[in-house]
Amino acid sequence: MKALTLTADRTLALVDHPKPEPAAADDVVIRVTQSGICGTDRSVLVGKFPAETGVVMGHEAVGTVDAVGSGVTRFAVGDRVIVNPTLYCGNCPTCLEGHWNFCGHKAGTEVGLDYDGSFAEFIRLPELFCHAIPDGMDFDRAVVVEPLACALNNIEAGRLAAGETAVVVGGGPMGVVTAMAAQLHGARVLLVEPDPVRRRLDAEVFEAPEFGGRVTVHTPDDPALAERGDLVVDSVGNLLEQSIGYAAIRGRVVIMGFNSNASATVRPLTLLQRGLQIIGAGDYNSMIFPKAIELARQLPLERVVTHRFALADHEEAFKALAAVPGTDYAALKVVLVPPHPEAAHPEEAA
Repeated sequence: MKALTLTADRTLALVDHPKPEPAAADDVVIRVTQSGICGTDRSVLVGKFPAETGVVMGHEAVGTVDAVGSGVTRFAVGDRVIVNPTLYCGNCPTCLEGHWNFCGHKAGTEVGLDYDGSFAEFIRLPELFCHAIPDGMDFDRAVVVEPLACALNNIEAGRLAAGETAVVVGGGPMGVVTAMAAQLHGARVLLVEPDPVRRRLDAEVFEAPEFGGRVTVHTPDDPALAERGDLVVDSVGNLLEQSIGYAAIRGRVVIMGFNSNASATVRPLTLLQRGLQIIGAGDYNSMIFPKAIELARQLPLERVVTHRFALADHEEAFKALAAVPGTDYAALKVVLVPPHPEAAHPEEAA
Protein backbone atom coordinates (compact mmCIF):
# COMPACT_ATOMS: atom_id res chain seq x y z
CA MET A 1 0.00 0.00 0.00
CA LYS A 2 0.99 3.66 -0.31
CA ALA A 3 1.79 5.53 2.91
CA LEU A 4 3.36 8.78 4.07
CA THR A 5 6.26 8.13 6.45
CA LEU A 6 8.40 10.55 8.44
CA THR A 7 11.99 10.94 7.27
CA ALA A 8 15.03 11.76 9.39
CA ASP A 9 14.97 15.37 8.17
CA ARG A 10 11.32 15.82 9.25
CA THR A 11 9.73 15.63 5.84
CA LEU A 12 7.18 13.17 4.54
CA ALA A 13 7.93 10.51 1.92
CA LEU A 14 5.32 8.61 -0.08
CA VAL A 15 6.49 5.00 0.06
CA ASP A 16 5.34 1.47 -0.57
CA HIS A 17 4.57 0.05 2.86
CA PRO A 18 3.34 -3.40 3.91
CA LYS A 19 -0.44 -3.52 4.17
CA PRO A 20 -1.47 -4.28 7.77
CA GLU A 21 -3.38 -7.50 8.38
CA PRO A 22 -5.15 -8.66 11.57
CA ALA A 23 -2.42 -9.91 13.92
CA ALA A 24 -4.41 -10.19 17.14
CA ALA A 25 -7.93 -11.54 17.63
CA ASP A 26 -9.31 -8.05 18.29
CA ASP A 27 -7.61 -6.31 15.37
CA VAL A 28 -9.59 -4.28 12.84
CA VAL A 29 -8.01 -3.24 9.53
CA ILE A 30 -9.60 -0.07 8.15
CA ARG A 31 -9.52 1.00 4.54
CA VAL A 32 -8.90 4.74 5.02
CA THR A 33 -11.32 6.97 3.17
CA GLN A 34 -9.72 10.21 4.28
CA SER A 35 -7.52 11.50 7.06
CA GLY A 36 -7.36 15.02 8.45
CA ILE A 37 -4.08 16.83 8.98
CA CYS A 38 -3.86 17.79 12.65
CA GLY A 39 -1.93 20.67 14.15
CA THR A 40 0.25 18.02 15.81
CA ASP A 41 1.20 16.66 12.38
CA ARG A 42 2.21 20.16 11.34
CA SER A 43 4.14 20.62 14.59
CA VAL A 44 6.16 17.48 13.90
CA LEU A 45 7.23 18.76 10.49
CA VAL A 46 8.19 22.22 11.76
CA GLY A 47 10.12 20.84 14.74
CA LYS A 48 7.69 21.61 17.56
CA PHE A 49 6.76 18.03 18.50
CA PRO A 50 8.62 14.70 18.44
CA ALA A 51 7.82 11.63 16.34
CA GLU A 52 9.67 8.47 15.38
CA THR A 53 11.51 8.39 12.07
CA GLY A 54 9.88 5.94 9.68
CA VAL A 55 6.43 6.04 11.29
CA VAL A 56 3.35 6.35 9.10
CA MET A 57 1.93 9.68 10.25
CA GLY A 58 -1.71 10.75 10.67
CA HIS A 59 -4.40 9.95 13.23
CA GLU A 60 -7.68 11.71 12.30
CA ALA A 61 -9.22 9.03 10.13
CA VAL A 62 -12.45 7.59 8.82
CA GLY A 63 -12.99 4.65 6.54
CA THR A 64 -14.53 1.23 6.08
CA VAL A 65 -13.63 -2.07 7.69
CA ASP A 66 -11.46 -4.16 5.38
CA ALA A 67 -10.68 -7.15 7.62
CA VAL A 68 -11.21 -8.25 11.22
CA GLY A 69 -9.56 -10.61 13.67
CA SER A 70 -11.29 -13.75 14.91
CA GLY A 71 -12.39 -12.10 18.16
CA VAL A 72 -13.99 -8.96 16.74
CA THR A 73 -17.70 -8.80 17.56
CA ARG A 74 -18.83 -5.21 16.92
CA PHE A 75 -17.74 -4.73 13.31
CA ALA A 76 -17.98 -6.50 9.99
CA VAL A 77 -16.30 -5.91 6.65
CA GLY A 78 -17.80 -2.84 4.99
CA ASP A 79 -18.85 -1.04 8.18
CA ARG A 80 -18.08 2.68 8.28
CA VAL A 81 -15.90 3.68 11.24
CA ILE A 82 -14.12 6.57 12.94
CA VAL A 83 -10.69 6.02 14.47
CA ASN A 84 -10.09 6.93 18.10
CA PRO A 85 -6.28 7.27 18.11
CA THR A 86 -5.84 7.78 21.88
CA LEU A 87 -4.75 4.25 22.77
CA TYR A 88 -4.33 3.02 26.33
CA CYS A 89 -3.29 -0.25 27.96
CA GLY A 90 -6.12 -0.59 30.51
CA ASN A 91 -3.83 -2.26 33.07
CA CYS A 92 -1.52 0.41 34.52
CA PRO A 93 -2.42 2.23 37.77
CA THR A 94 -3.82 5.33 36.02
CA CYS A 95 -5.87 3.26 33.58
CA LEU A 96 -7.27 1.17 36.43
CA GLU A 97 -8.40 4.43 38.03
CA GLY A 98 -10.21 5.31 34.80
CA HIS A 99 -7.73 7.99 33.68
CA TRP A 100 -7.05 6.32 30.35
CA ASN A 101 -5.78 9.56 28.82
CA PHE A 102 -2.81 9.42 31.23
CA CYS A 103 -1.92 5.79 30.52
CA GLY A 104 1.52 4.92 31.83
CA HIS A 105 2.37 2.71 28.85
CA LYS A 106 2.19 5.20 25.97
CA ALA A 107 5.46 4.20 24.29
CA GLY A 108 4.68 2.57 20.97
CA THR A 109 0.97 3.44 21.09
CA GLU A 110 0.91 7.06 19.90
CA VAL A 111 -0.90 6.76 16.57
CA GLY A 112 0.94 8.65 13.85
CA LEU A 113 3.89 9.42 16.15
CA ASP A 114 5.39 6.05 17.11
CA TYR A 115 2.57 3.70 15.95
CA ASP A 116 1.72 3.54 12.25
CA GLY A 117 -1.09 5.95 11.50
CA SER A 118 -3.64 6.92 8.90
CA PHE A 119 -1.78 8.77 6.13
CA ALA A 120 -2.01 5.49 4.25
CA GLU A 121 -4.41 3.26 2.39
CA PHE A 122 -5.00 1.11 5.47
CA ILE A 123 -4.56 1.29 9.23
CA ARG A 124 -4.80 -1.45 11.88
CA LEU A 125 -6.20 -0.82 15.37
CA PRO A 126 -7.75 -2.84 18.19
CA GLU A 127 -11.54 -3.01 17.98
CA LEU A 128 -11.80 -0.97 21.19
CA PHE A 129 -10.57 2.12 19.35
CA CYS A 130 -13.00 1.95 16.43
CA HIS A 131 -16.41 3.64 16.51
CA ALA A 132 -19.33 3.28 14.13
CA ILE A 133 -20.27 6.31 12.04
CA PRO A 134 -23.98 7.04 12.58
CA ASP A 135 -26.30 6.46 9.66
CA GLY A 136 -26.76 9.68 7.72
CA MET A 137 -23.45 11.23 8.81
CA ASP A 138 -21.10 11.74 5.88
CA PHE A 139 -17.36 11.20 5.99
CA ASP A 140 -16.60 14.94 5.83
CA ARG A 141 -18.38 15.48 9.14
CA ALA A 142 -17.13 12.26 10.70
CA VAL A 143 -13.47 13.05 9.98
CA VAL A 144 -13.72 16.04 12.34
CA VAL A 145 -15.16 14.03 15.25
CA GLU A 146 -11.71 13.32 16.71
CA PRO A 147 -10.85 17.05 16.90
CA LEU A 148 -14.28 17.57 18.46
CA ALA A 149 -13.38 15.05 21.16
CA CYS A 150 -10.25 17.12 21.87
CA ALA A 151 -12.34 20.28 22.07
CA LEU A 152 -14.88 18.72 24.44
CA ASN A 153 -12.09 17.48 26.69
CA ASN A 154 -10.76 20.99 27.13
CA ILE A 155 -14.16 22.63 27.48
CA GLU A 156 -15.16 20.17 30.17
CA ALA A 157 -11.82 20.59 31.95
CA GLY A 158 -12.50 24.34 31.93
CA ARG A 159 -16.00 23.81 33.37
CA LEU A 160 -17.67 26.02 30.78
CA ALA A 161 -21.24 26.89 31.76
CA ALA A 162 -24.17 28.22 29.74
CA GLY A 163 -24.25 32.00 29.73
CA GLU A 164 -20.48 32.42 30.12
CA THR A 165 -18.10 34.00 27.64
CA ALA A 166 -15.39 31.84 26.09
CA VAL A 167 -12.33 33.27 24.37
CA VAL A 168 -10.73 30.75 22.02
CA VAL A 169 -7.17 31.73 21.10
CA GLY A 170 -6.23 30.49 17.65
CA GLY A 171 -8.58 30.29 14.69
CA GLY A 172 -7.20 27.15 13.10
CA PRO A 173 -9.31 24.01 12.74
CA MET A 174 -9.03 23.11 16.42
CA GLY A 175 -9.95 26.60 17.53
CA VAL A 176 -12.93 26.64 15.17
CA VAL A 177 -14.18 23.27 16.41
CA THR A 178 -13.70 24.41 20.01
CA ALA A 179 -15.73 27.53 19.27
CA MET A 180 -18.47 25.38 17.72
CA ALA A 181 -18.60 23.18 20.80
CA ALA A 182 -18.50 26.12 23.22
CA GLN A 183 -21.49 27.83 21.63
CA LEU A 184 -23.36 24.53 21.72
CA HIS A 185 -22.75 24.58 25.48
CA GLY A 186 -24.56 27.93 25.61
CA ALA A 187 -21.55 30.26 25.69
CA ARG A 188 -20.87 33.48 23.84
CA VAL A 189 -17.61 32.86 21.93
CA LEU A 190 -14.86 35.28 20.89
CA LEU A 191 -12.48 33.58 18.44
CA VAL A 192 -9.00 35.15 18.15
CA GLU A 193 -6.86 34.76 15.02
CA PRO A 194 -3.97 36.95 13.73
CA ASP A 195 -3.80 35.58 10.18
CA PRO A 196 -6.12 37.48 7.78
CA VAL A 197 -6.78 34.48 5.54
CA ARG A 198 -7.80 32.31 8.47
CA ARG A 199 -9.91 35.12 9.94
CA ARG A 200 -11.83 35.27 6.67
CA LEU A 201 -12.28 31.49 6.60
CA ASP A 202 -13.37 31.52 10.26
CA ALA A 203 -15.96 34.19 9.54
CA GLU A 204 -17.29 32.16 6.62
CA VAL A 205 -17.75 29.14 8.88
CA PHE A 206 -19.69 31.05 11.52
CA GLU A 207 -21.90 33.04 9.18
CA ALA A 208 -24.06 29.91 8.96
CA PRO A 209 -27.52 30.65 10.43
CA GLU A 210 -27.35 27.80 12.94
CA PHE A 211 -24.73 29.74 14.91
CA GLY A 212 -27.02 32.73 15.34
CA GLY A 213 -24.16 35.23 15.63
CA ARG A 214 -22.96 33.66 18.89
CA VAL A 215 -19.37 33.32 17.58
CA THR A 216 -17.43 36.41 16.49
CA VAL A 217 -13.91 36.61 15.06
CA HIS A 218 -11.30 39.06 16.39
CA THR A 219 -7.71 40.17 15.91
CA PRO A 220 -5.44 39.52 18.93
CA ASP A 221 -5.18 43.24 19.77
CA ASP A 222 -8.92 43.90 19.81
CA PRO A 223 -9.55 45.82 23.06
CA ALA A 224 -12.91 44.08 23.37
CA LEU A 225 -11.01 40.92 24.37
CA ALA A 226 -9.35 42.28 27.51
CA GLU A 227 -10.47 40.37 30.61
CA ARG A 228 -13.56 39.00 28.83
CA GLY A 229 -13.15 35.25 29.10
CA ASP A 230 -14.76 33.28 31.88
CA LEU A 231 -12.96 30.50 30.03
CA VAL A 232 -9.95 31.07 27.77
CA VAL A 233 -8.70 28.18 25.64
CA ASP A 234 -5.21 28.42 24.15
CA SER A 235 -5.63 26.16 21.15
CA VAL A 236 -2.14 27.06 19.89
CA GLY A 237 -0.20 25.96 22.96
CA ASN A 238 2.32 28.82 23.18
CA LEU A 239 0.08 31.78 24.04
CA LEU A 240 -0.41 31.41 27.79
CA GLU A 241 0.66 34.96 28.64
CA GLN A 242 -1.66 36.42 26.00
CA SER A 243 -4.46 34.14 27.18
CA ILE A 244 -4.12 35.34 30.77
CA GLY A 245 -4.73 38.87 29.50
CA TYR A 246 -8.03 37.74 28.00
CA ALA A 247 -9.21 36.07 31.21
CA ALA A 248 -11.89 37.67 33.36
CA ILE A 249 -11.61 37.95 37.13
CA ARG A 250 -11.81 34.39 38.48
CA GLY A 251 -11.41 33.09 34.95
CA ARG A 252 -10.02 29.71 33.87
CA VAL A 253 -7.30 29.32 31.25
CA VAL A 254 -6.95 25.93 29.54
CA ILE A 255 -3.75 25.07 27.70
CA MET A 256 -4.88 22.97 24.76
CA GLY A 257 -2.32 23.15 21.95
CA PHE A 258 0.75 20.88 21.90
CA ASN A 259 4.08 22.68 21.53
CA SER A 260 7.14 21.09 23.14
CA ASN A 261 9.21 24.25 22.53
CA ALA A 262 6.86 26.69 24.25
CA SER A 263 7.57 28.44 27.53
CA ALA A 264 5.91 31.30 29.39
CA THR A 265 6.55 33.75 32.20
CA VAL A 266 3.65 34.08 34.62
CA ARG A 267 3.49 36.34 37.69
CA PRO A 268 2.04 34.29 40.56
CA LEU A 269 0.64 37.46 42.12
CA THR A 270 -1.50 37.99 39.00
CA LEU A 271 -3.02 34.56 39.42
CA LEU A 272 -3.55 35.14 43.14
CA GLN A 273 -5.06 38.62 42.96
CA ARG A 274 -7.33 37.91 39.99
CA GLY A 275 -8.29 34.44 41.17
CA LEU A 276 -7.20 32.80 37.90
CA GLN A 277 -6.83 29.09 37.29
CA ILE A 278 -4.50 27.54 34.71
CA ILE A 279 -5.60 24.08 33.62
CA GLY A 280 -3.87 21.36 31.64
CA ALA A 281 -6.37 18.79 30.40
CA GLY A 282 -4.03 16.40 28.61
CA ASP A 283 -5.33 14.06 25.90
CA TYR A 284 -9.03 13.27 26.02
CA ASN A 285 -10.28 10.29 27.97
CA SER A 286 -11.79 7.84 25.48
CA MET A 287 -15.06 7.93 27.40
CA ILE A 288 -15.65 11.31 25.75
CA PHE A 289 -15.51 9.88 22.20
CA PRO A 290 -19.14 8.59 22.06
CA LYS A 291 -20.28 12.00 23.31
CA ALA A 292 -18.35 13.68 20.50
CA ILE A 293 -20.03 11.43 17.94
CA GLU A 294 -23.45 12.30 19.32
CA LEU A 295 -22.74 16.05 19.42
CA ALA A 296 -21.43 15.87 15.85
CA ARG A 297 -25.03 15.22 14.76
CA GLN A 298 -25.78 18.82 15.80
CA LEU A 299 -22.69 20.61 14.49
CA PRO A 300 -21.78 21.34 10.84
CA LEU A 301 -18.23 20.12 11.32
CA GLU A 302 -17.82 19.63 7.58
CA ARG A 303 -17.63 23.44 7.21
CA VAL A 304 -14.14 23.25 8.73
CA VAL A 305 -12.86 21.11 5.83
CA THR A 306 -11.67 23.57 3.19
CA HIS A 307 -9.12 21.57 1.17
CA ARG A 308 -8.63 18.00 0.00
CA PHE A 309 -5.46 16.49 -1.47
CA ALA A 310 -4.29 13.08 -2.64
CA LEU A 311 -1.52 11.44 -0.60
CA ALA A 312 0.81 12.04 -3.53
CA ASP A 313 0.15 15.79 -3.24
CA HIS A 314 1.09 15.97 0.44
CA GLU A 315 3.62 18.75 -0.13
CA GLU A 316 0.88 21.03 -1.47
CA ALA A 317 -1.36 19.98 1.41
CA PHE A 318 1.16 21.07 4.03
CA LYS A 319 1.94 24.26 2.11
CA ALA A 320 -1.72 25.21 2.55
CA LEU A 321 -1.07 24.93 6.30
CA ALA A 322 2.07 27.10 6.18
CA ALA A 323 4.20 24.12 7.19
CA VAL A 324 6.74 24.87 4.47
CA PRO A 325 9.15 27.82 4.90
CA GLY A 326 8.00 30.90 3.00
CA THR A 327 4.38 29.83 2.68
CA ASP A 328 1.25 31.39 4.18
CA TYR A 329 -1.95 29.84 5.48
CA ALA A 330 -4.51 29.11 2.77
CA ALA A 331 -6.74 26.57 4.52
CA LEU A 332 -8.49 25.49 7.68
CA LYS A 333 -8.84 21.71 7.84
CA VAL A 334 -7.00 19.83 5.11
CA VAL A 335 -7.75 16.16 4.49
CA LEU A 336 -5.60 13.64 2.65
CA VAL A 337 -7.25 11.04 0.44
CA PRO A 338 -5.56 7.67 -0.21
CA PRO A 339 -5.65 6.26 -3.74
CA HIS A 340 -8.90 4.29 -3.38
CA PRO A 341 -11.41 4.90 -6.19
CA GLU A 342 -14.33 5.13 -3.74
CA ALA A 343 -12.48 7.66 -1.58
CA ALA A 344 -12.39 10.27 -4.34
CA HIS A 345 -15.97 11.26 -3.48
CA PRO A 346 -16.41 10.15 0.12
CA GLU A 347 -19.80 11.77 0.48
CA GLU A 348 -21.21 9.17 -1.88
CA ALA A 349 -20.47 6.47 0.70
CA ALA A 350 -22.48 8.19 3.43
